[in-house]
Amino acid sequence: MKFALLMNTKPAESRELSDEGVKAIEARHAVLLEELSASGEIVNGAGLRLPEETVTVRADGTSTGPVASGDEHVTAYYVVEVADRHRAEEIAARILDDHVTAVEVRQIHNSNGM
Repeated sequence: MKFALLMNTKPAESRELSDEGVKAIEARHAVLLEELSASGEIVNGAGLRLPEETVTVRADGTSTGPVASGDEHVTAYYVVEVADRHRAEEIAARILDDHVTAVEVRQIHNSNGM
């Protein structure tokens, strides 16, 4: 089963991270990604640009900014392929820290078998 792990942060707080804080976050994710790669559970993932650099496209036009308002936004994601939702939740729990305030675990479904 494939799951998207959508990482939410508070971009205002992210901008205030020290270089050491950023390096610590990167190191934690590097360890997790190495483990997920070794187990064959990681499909892909990436960080996303800040909300103010977002464009939302709707049927009635485009607007700047993300769909959701508020102080927390999706700022990165992993796609994992795991046995079940429980395992996806275990991985999500390892992502949480002072920087990532919530991880949404959402099963991916598609009709083309990707």
